[in-house]
Amino acid sequence: MCELAGADGITAHLREDRRHIQDSDVEALATSVTTYFNLEAACAESMIATALRIRPQQVTLVPEKREEITTEGGLDLFRKSARVEYAISALKGGGIRTSLFIDPSPQAVERSAKLGADAVELHTGEYANNTDNPWTLKALRVAARDGAGAGLAVHAGHGLTVGNVGPVAAIPEIEELNIGHSIVSRAVFVGLVEAVREVRRAMDAARMKAEI
Repeated sequence: MCELAGADGITAHLREDRRHIQDSDVEALATSVTTYFNLEAACAESMIATALRIRPQQVTLVPEKREEITTEGGLDLFRKSARVEYAISALKGGGIRTSLFIDPSPQAVERSAKLGADAVELHTGEYANNTDNPWTLKALRVAARDGAGAGLAVHAGHGLTVGNVGPVAAIPEIEELNIGHSIVSRAVFVGLVEAVREVRRAMDAARMKAEI
């Protein structure tokens, strides 16, 4: 339904505690998604093994804390760089594209490139919580520019809605937005297809306006 409504790809987060979805869900998605399947997973050996077995087109490595409600920040690419580097190497060995979920900082972008990632997903949570602060959007713009300049594909996501997605979608270097919670919440009222279409229209309108 999401693909038919205009989604360019499907993202699913298989947590170690299986809070969101189960292995059978990602196995079904891996064989049924006709666009692009992006699996979000922690840098844990069991998660990497699952990814290598399921073989999605892309794996986005994300941090996980059991006590958190949702992911509240980017990967620690400095204190835990060995684990991240191992995960990237293993996934690349399996022919899987890798992306790192990071905070929008020059240091994180530079480190991601050095670790060998194919892409970065900029954490937009700070922007989503403080859209009236111009510095949060500026941080995303600078990080997106730096990422593209380092040869990384640049994605973004977390806390994005129809109301705040426009300025992020207008950043020219960002080529992918991952939006989940707001779409599912909106779907309760208007249905999943229309919820996807609403976000897609907002994204496309902002992109077209930025290109004029």
